[in-house]
Amino acid sequence: MAGFLIALLSGALMSIQGVFNTQVTKTTGLWVSNTWVQFSAFLACIAVWLFTGRDSFMTVMKVEPKYMLLGGVIGAGITWTVIQSMSALGPAKAALLIVTAQLVVAYVIELFGMFGMEKQPLDWRKVGGLVIALIGITIFQWE
Repeated sequence: MAGFLIALLSGALMSIQGVFNTQVTKTTGLWVSNTWVQFSAFLACIAVWLFTGRDSFMTVMKVEPKYMLLGGVIGAGITWTVIQSMSALGPAKAALLIVTAQLVVAYVIELFGMFGMEKQPLDWRKVGGLVIALIGITIFQWE
């Protein structure tokens, strides 16, 4: 149950952050905004690290394969794409497409066991859920 609630909180925070970042971009510009987002996230992480576990930063060098360390670079790309999509489509349409894309890509990662994840068998109910989500996008955008 905790994982479910945390996932809901994550989705809500992503939508709010996307709106905030889009508004900041209107004043500062895209890359200044993106830099601020990443820098403020860095400061928040350092602050939490100071008050919690204090794991060694050097353990990050043990991560294999090394391409797994590109999460921050991907994060900058996520911030850029969220800002651009919310600016072009508005928060609701952008969030709907972002979440659906996340679901599709996550399921493909599970199906093929990519990036060290355990491979899962094809489940037609999940495929049906994806199809329903795609139908939902069509209905949501229907004018």
